[in-house]
Amino acid sequence: MMKHTKRLFFLGLMAVMALGCQENTNKKTGKMEMKKINYGETDGKTIYQYTLANGNGMVVKLINFGGIVTNLFVPDENGKPVDVVLGYDSLQQYIEDSSYFGAIVGRYGNRIAKGQFTLDGQTFNLAVNNGPNHLHGGIKGFNKVVWDSDPFIFPEKVGVVLTYLSKNGEEGYPGNLKVKVTYTLTNDNELKIDYEATTDKPTVINLTHHSYFNLKGAGNGDILDHQLQIMADDYLPVDPTLIPTGELRAVKQSAMDFTTPHSIGSRIKQVEGGYDHTWVLNDYNGKMRLGAKVTEPASGITMKVFTDQPGIQFYSGNFLDGTVTGKNGKRYFKHFGFCLETQHYPDSPNHPEFPPVVLKPGEKYETHTVYQFSSGNNTKAK
Repeated sequence: MMKHTKRLFFLGLMAVMALGCQENTNKKTGKMEMKKINYGETDGKTIYQYTLANGNGMVVKLINFGGIVTNLFVPDENGKPVDVVLGYDSLQQYIEDSSYFGAIVGRYGNRIAKGQFTLDGQTFNLAVNNGPNHLHGGIKGFNKVVWDSDPFIFPEKVGVVLTYLSKNGEEGYPGNLKVKVTYTLTNDNELKIDYEATTDKPTVINLTHHSYFNLKGAGNGDILDHQLQIMADDYLPVDPTLIPTGELRAVKQSAMDFTTPHSIGSRIKQVEGGYDHTWVLNDYNGKMRLGAKVTEPASGITMKVFTDQPGIQFYSGNFLDGTVTGKNGKRYFKHFGFCLETQHYPDSPNHPEFPPVVLKPGEKYETHTVYQFSSGNNTKAK
């Protein structure tokens, strides 16, 4: 009996030790969680919202309509969760949205002059939906389509794989384009976005992500006090319709100089209409590097943007005018959000001197972007 009791005691002790090890592991790596709910229906298809959570209090919510990030909660320096992206409370609002809140943008992010480009001697006419130009993929770009979705969860990451077939001729683009976009939340407080695509005809492609960020919280005032740094010595001047002139101009001694951190509002009045330009990121070689860094003084939240792309479009929310009612009934006024869209240059199909954006059969389009967050309360992400 005594031996049996000792054996039970030993087994119990081992079980307690094992549980202790598991608890330590959870504390060290955090617990990844994923939840899926029905978010509504459009085009006869069900829209799902996925909630991704890590062990540090960071939560990402996204839907398979437009691949839209609807919410992105980051703990501030006091540990309070802050939703740092602008958006809406309902699917219908996203369907009617014209601001591209949180969406995947394509086939071609940014503008193509007069909605035209020539490829292999053939001229293609695209939808003109932004003054005289084509913008963000056209009238029904990737931000307005229903993506197939497949969630995944692992000990150190959780995410959703989105796929979509853009058929030949959609919005005027050539080729059947198979697109895959993977959103991943990690325990390093990173939101990773991986883009892939293949085509059966030569086409042009420039995918990006269009969240409007406000690191003090969506609807909680403007972003003019945010401290911004962009790792770029040059930017692209534009004409009155926001098409690049073709010049690469030095930022030095101008309001476009964010090589050292400055508040967004400190020199914005020197830029007609506000910031809506592409910065030519330094050290472009197709590999990941830090492209931009933003810190909000009140919340203590910092966001770093890593990319392998040649450019980043910084937009200071110039066209927000208070007519849009966002989450929790809050209105979004001018400069209430900013975008940092990693991408190739606008109108590249018409500028052979710019890095190429042509995708051919047999090739694979592949690019990566990481938004990494930290605060005074969270030192995990450096």
